[in-house]
Amino acid sequence: MKKYNFSEAKKIVIKLGSSIVTNHNDGLNEECLSKLIKQISKLSSKNKQVILVSSGAVAAGLKKLGVKIRPKILSELQSAAAVGQMDLVQVYERLFSENNLISAQVLLTHDDLSNRKRYLNARSTIFNLIKNKVIPIINENDTVASEEIRFGDNDTLAAMVANLIEADLLVLLTDQEGLFSSDPRENNNAELIQNGFVDDKRLDKIAAGTKSEIGTGGMTTKILAARRAALSGTHTIIASGRINNILHDLNQDKEIGTFLQSREVKLDARKKWLADNLKSNGKIFIDIGAEKALIHKGKSLLVAGVTKVVGTFDRGEVIQCVNESGQEVLKGLVNYSSEEVKKIIGASSDKIESILGYVNESSLIHRNNMIILSTLRTEND
Repeated sequence: MKKYNFSEAKKIVIKLGSSIVTNHNDGLNEECLSKLIKQISKLSSKNKQVILVSSGAVAAGLKKLGVKIRPKILSELQSAAAVGQMDLVQVYERLFSENNLISAQVLLTHDDLSNRKRYLNARSTIFNLIKNKVIPIINENDTVASEEIRFGDNDTLAAMVANLIEADLLVLLTDQEGLFSSDPRENNNAELIQNGFVDDKRLDKIAAGTKSEIGTGGMTTKILAARRAALSGTHTIIASGRINNILHDLNQDKEIGTFLQSREVKLDARKKWLADNLKSNGKIFIDIGAEKALIHKGKSLLVAGVTKVVGTFDRGEVIQCVNESGQEVLKGLVNYSSEEVKKIIGASSDKIESILGYVNESSLIHRNNMIILSTLRTEND
């Protein structure tokens, strides 16, 4: 497969890690941000559509509050984010204005991308911004996110944004030069991996054990983010944001950092949304016959193949479907509530009306409203 070049990209999601946005001593690293924003302005002048995903609000807030050790209590993190977000936005607005660019703040929670209507609203808003040459600056809405809906790290958020807008490239800028054969902070003989395929299982072992000193992510989250971005055919570059002219040199197609190429076939918008929907509202178990029909024959899921219902869900919500071993097979939009499914479990489609007194759909989950996850499960084993 031919390597995809940065210069070919039209839509680019750039994620700045906490170690780039902030530093240990002075809070926000305005010098580094200024250099990167000048390069982003040049990319924009070349008609590239750039979306910035920024970490740093919590770290900046902790610095301003004089807190030296990152707290574990969610409310304390939310408070720090509220303080730090003010500084972060002011710095970005000023630096982009100095480069004759308009920026816009977009705060997201997981609910915004798991709710179909809000997902489409977010997508439309970002597309309108980039169409008008505005640079969206996206961050998780830390001040309201709870444990259940937090992305957990902005690598994941950046990947979901890449899926949302069908980006060509996801660029993860961190304090490391890329993915190494082992942690370079512990092994002086570690070698930089310049190229690879995102679905290579060996990447998991290589990335294990790395972590960020300031943020919540490490190389493992970046590998997982690259795989998630690959669902929409997005390629990923992991590189150091501290390299002078990093974005300029990448746009000259210089080999810098680690390039992880996607081999995935692009999914349609609805299936990308389902793949991104990390929060399911319930779970059903299916028999081996239904599993084979779904994976190998491309069939819809019928209630005849359901053996067990777990949790509570309504019609139209996203649910998990697992096999007899408990392994996840698919996620999809369900046509019946959990209470209805319990009444018709194992029944043939022509018996639904006689049991319920009505028929919503002949299938429990239609083929067009599901995404098979068996490949994703294999990659992440």
